[in-house]
Amino acid sequence: MVFPIGDTQIKGGRTPLFTYAFIFINVLIFLYQFSLSQPALLDFMNDYATRPAVVAAGTDYYTLFTSMFLHGSWMHLVGNMLFLWVFADNIEAVVGNFKFLLFYLVGGLAAWFGHFYFNSASMTPAVGASGAISAVLGAYLVMFPKSRIRTLFFLFVFEVPALLFLLFWFGQQALSGYGSLVAVTEQTMGVAWWAHIGGFLFGVVGGFYFRGRHQENPSFRHAQLPPRPPIT
Repeated sequence: MVFPIGDTQIKGGRTPLFTYAFIFINVLIFLYQFSLSQPALLDFMNDYATRPAVVAAGTDYYTLFTSMFLHGSWMHLVGNMLFLWVFADNIEAVVGNFKFLLFYLVGGLAAWFGHFYFNSASMTPAVGASGAISAVLGAYLVMFPKSRIRTLFFLFVFEVPALLFLLFWFGQQALSGYGSLVAVTEQTMGVAWWAHIGGFLFGVVGGFYFRGRHQENPSFRHAQLPPRPPIT
């Protein structure tokens, strides 16, 4: 498994308050989930996870937002928060706090609709910040393709350009998403691949928008400078 553990940090820009806040909120809610008994946890998930068939019937729209802050396991939480921590701060620093907040939440909605398009009759509860984080990754690909990502692969740490890392990541999601339509396997079961794909494509569009509006921001220009800027 390949994990990002750091990236090129831009100088200046806004403090990524909402990035840190989302990490804190997700961890806090998961700790609350962890404290519940099994029956209480099932009730909690039924109330706040999103189910495509229920939303398609015109009810429980609030779960489109609440489900973005729920996770099914420690690994689910840690993986999502690691990606959010590595990739979101540069975007928020450049575009500003409230623009990032809106982008993140709308990206999460776009991701869920990508999932619903192929699973409109499903009653399976769906949870996780992955869709919104996928939107962050899509925007990062467009805005900071020359950044370098410090990557952990088993016990090896190396750096790769953001462009290659994110295209590889998206290729994995696309192949798994296609596989989930052709045949349900152990690799495709239980993951909302089309939420990842939908969120990422929304993020790419958002990235072009932000790049056009913030290209002259000194922080944005610094983040694009090659080769091998310092990684923290």
